[in-house]
Amino acid sequence: MASAPSFMSRLFRPFTTGTARFNPESSAQKTFPDGTQKCTIAAGCFWGPDHMYSDEFKGKGLLDTSVGYIGGDMANPGYRAVCSGRTGHAEALQMHFDPSKVTYRQLLEYFYKMHDPTQYNRQGPDTGTQYRSAIFYHNDEQERIAKTVTEKVQNEWYKNGKIATEVAPAGQWWDAEDYHQKYLTNQPGGYECPSHFVRKFPPLSD
Repeated sequence: MASAPSFMSRLFRPFTTGTARFNPESSAQKTFPDGTQKCTIAAGCFWGPDHMYSDEFKGKGLLDTSVGYIGGDMANPGYRAVCSGRTGHAEALQMHFDPSKVTYRQLLEYFYKMHDPTQYNRQGPDTGTQYRSAIFYHNDEQERIAKTVTEKVQNEWYKNGKIATEVAPAGQWWDAEDYHQKYLTNQPGGYECPSHFVRKFPPLSD
């Protein structure tokens, strides 16, 4: 297996030439069935979550995924700016899903299994606020579920470590450059954060 590139090589690797994003949410131009909901999470480098969720929930209610930037102050941020840590954005994954086939809670439970939520502003070797653990909710019901699941996960799965996951309202979403979309599908030997793997936990209490 190819060794993971360093942080600096991640920062200066080739980028897509199509860096301009005139529409901050290209997914807004897509058509989804009535009742489709969004789930937005951040769990470190966004390549891993995109690949893992796509594999785990393919054909199980996951309709679409895109990686991008959320939670910051700069308009139309690019990867280099976000990697500087000065824009306040997190690298994130936004999913559209069919709640009749997969629930928001199921997506969040998987979120807490596939990364280490006790790491503050980092995942594995990737450090900085852009790699923070976060759930960005889209309505009051999602906020309730996110806080409930986080509390249960803290008490039942991560008893020996304090969860650092931020639970915050979803603000402006900016799609990342095309180069980053489905990165590990297009680059099978590409970098994968070593913190991204599915942990084995017993089912959470109801």
